[in-house]
Amino acid sequence: MNIKTQKIRKAVIPAAGFGTRFLPQTKAMPKEMLPIVDKPVIQYVVEELVASGITDIVIVTGWNKRAIEDHFDYPYELIKTLEQQKKYELLEEVKRTSSLANFIYIRQKGPYGNGTPVLCAKTIVGDEPFVAIWGDEFIYATPPRTKQCIEVFEKYGDPVISAVRVPKADVSRYGIVDAINVEKNVWQIKKLLEKPAMDEAPSNLAAHGCYILTPDIFPILEKLGPGRGGEIWLTDALKQLMKTRPIYACEVNNAKYYDTGNKMEYLKTVIEFALTHKELNGEFRAYLKSLKI
Repeated sequence: MNIKTQKIRKAVIPAAGFGTRFLPQTKAMPKEMLPIVDKPVIQYVVEELVASGITDIVIVTGWNKRAIEDHFDYPYELIKTLEQQKKYELLEEVKRTSSLANFIYIRQKGPYGNGTPVLCAKTIVGDEPFVAIWGDEFIYATPPRTKQCIEVFEKYGDPVISAVRVPKADVSRYGIVDAINVEKNVWQIKKLLEKPAMDEAPSNLAAHGCYILTPDIFPILEKLGPGRGGEIWLTDALKQLMKTRPIYACEVNNAKYYDTGNKMEYLKTVIEFALTHKELNGEFRAYLKSLKI
């Protein structure tokens, strides 16, 4: 089957990291489970995938990530309790969370770095194109970021990375692409630069955490030696893949990036979402206005 005609139905979420930027909170609680008001970060990621047509979600975890599995499980006792208490709105939300997708959990084996968990999913992904997406950050976009990237893949048949514009002063915080414009919001990547200095950055187009990958990434990851920090990095594998086929950047329309793996940005995200929450927005807004800052 031509890979362009294969429907993308699987996604891989690497979620085995220690979350050191949030210690001691993440000593016993996965960073992906940090709450944005009343939903964990990873649920926003899962909802984006489901809204983009993904049905099977592989979450690559570690020894301290059992809470993620429990969150998307079917909690029989809780459901029965909510039924008895006639808390029907909460009941439906709990049921919905458990039935969002077909969840598959595997434990990460191998060196640290974000390339290893992608490789760990090889036997489940098989010979299909798939999505790889981080579990501790998300982008709100219309249509969803993942869907926009899938549409680019379906047109060109080659790997796609989501990208957003960042302020020029912030380019040293991100992976920046040097790329040629192909059509509106689609760029063919010439180089991937990891956190370049502001005066060395070829653009302000930052690659952000959603990848449409083809199965030929796996042999590269298997042979890839340790990179920065002695870890295995997906970006290094993509640089090798780029020598044999095009890789595109999809500049996401109507996008807002939430870096919930960063303390300050996490707090900003919680406040923003609380201000739009149907139960909290009025009272919380009044509270913020009352603070003598």
